[in-house]
Amino acid sequence: MLEVRKTKTEDLKDVMEIINDAKRYFRENGIDQWQSGYPDAETIRMDIAAGQAYVLEEDGQIIATSAIIDGIDPNYAEITNGAWLNEGSYIVIHRTAVRTGHKGIGMANLMYEKAVELAKEKGIRSLRADTHANNQPMRRLMKKLGFKTCGLVYMKDGTPRIAYQKML
Repeated sequence: MLEVRKTKTEDLKDVMEIINDAKRYFRENGIDQWQSGYPDAETIRMDIAAGQAYVLEEDGQIIATSAIIDGIDPNYAEITNGAWLNEGSYIVIHRTAVRTGHKGIGMANLMYEKAVELAKEKGIRSLRADTHANNQPMRRLMKKLGFKTCGLVYMKDGTPRIAYQKML
């Protein structure tokens, strides 16, 4: 049985295995994303403490992770080469990763469905996300899920990311 639930502190080891596997995948495929240490265990601990870390569990095994954040992302304050679809409240989806062996079969979709559910519960009509230009799997997922490309946002370290938004 598949279940999306909040991440617990005791899930940290499994979550970091999935994230470190994603980092390896990115490196091996020439994607310069998550190669400078981020996200690390402290980032995930902060997500857990803030109640914004989620995992997808199947029969007791954690197979995906994501941060679903209700709040302003400072990296999204300025957007270039485009514009956000609206200026209202939004839910941000960050740090999505799926365990090897479960990629490409819709597991990340379930994390995004959880974000939609949380947004609707709070009366929020918008989701936002971003990804590296070379992260083709995530770019395909954004398109498949109905996200619109809005422009470029820059991370705290100055690296550009393609910005996406979906109105609900």
